[in-house]
Amino acid sequence: MVRQPLTSEQLEAGRRLGALLRRARAGRDLAEVAQAAGISPETLRKIETGRLPSPGFGTIVCLGEALDVPVQDLAATWRGTDLPLEAVS
Repeated sequence: MVRQPLTSEQLEAGRRLGALLRRARAGRDLAEVAQAAGISPETLRKIETGRLPSPGFGTIVCLGEALDVPVQDLAATWRGTDLPLEAVS
């Protein structure tokens, strides 16, 4: 089965999600957060920079837990109905 290319809206959603995760990580070490989420540091780097704009649901759940960001907030960011990034603590 061939995967359809992502739309520009999906790519933008991935960039928003990556920015939220990067902001939530704040001063924490990328490798530490990746390990806590059970993913590689390179995968987290790709998500944060938008190079992996549609990560798996389990990956997002684990990142939310590692960063103490509710899945609902991550979903709202993906949809573009989120709070400003400054609201993330």
